[in-house]
Amino acid sequence: MQLFYNPDIATNTQQFTFNKDESRHIVRVLRKKEGDKIFITNGLGELFTSEVLVANDKKCLVKIIDTEEKVKPWNYYLHIAIAPTKLNDRFEWFLEKATEIGIDEITPIICDHSERKVIKMDRMEKIIQSAAKQSLKFHFPKLNEPINFNQFINSDFEGQLFIAHCEETNKKSLKSTIKPNLKTTILIGPEGDFSIKEIQQSLKHKFIPVSLGESRLRTETAGVVAVHSVAFINE
Repeated sequence: MQLFYNPDIATNTQQFTFNKDESRHIVRVLRKKEGDKIFITNGLGELFTSEVLVANDKKCLVKIIDTEEKVKPWNYYLHIAIAPTKLNDRFEWFLEKATEIGIDEITPIICDHSERKVIKMDRMEKIIQSAAKQSLKFHFPKLNEPINFNQFINSDFEGQLFIAHCEETNKKSLKSTIKPNLKTTILIGPEGDFSIKEIQQSLKHKFIPVSLGESRLRTETAGVVAVHSVAFINE
């Protein structure tokens, strides 16, 4: 299945015109013709089956012939709050792999030891959308605007709360601590780890310190390990 994405399509949409880039891809690359089917999602759990009415490489027009509500394939809600990496491609790699595995919400957090404090949201959204389409996800994760750690930690939280850090303190493994079928928030720090102050703040807000294994992991690797661990526990 070749899956297209557009957030503006709703249940009551009857016809839809693709933009120039997508129209060119549909007509010139995929060689779709009038009467051929195109599959579209709005990233909110809906799959729209459409039929090409006008195979124009600048304005491809389709009509919606069927709408299907897709059940989310995982029965938990996972929110990863992670510090952006110094190199953009490593953070993009995390976004791609986390989306492929299954995640609901991602918040970039700016920490005391963060080396990158600005990210290109448009670019990151495109990475997520591409990964979601490639892995046939109909529920796209929400990417929040970057936020300072102090602001984030003072938010209202629900469910299980964990912080993965490298300090030599009493920690249990995430896999042995996490419970299935629950809303879960996990904090992943920058290359220089969370500061002692940030760790103490998280503990005051009921975050449980956890380990992701014996190895010292890069930020983006730790993020993927956390996402996979939650998926594994919920299988």
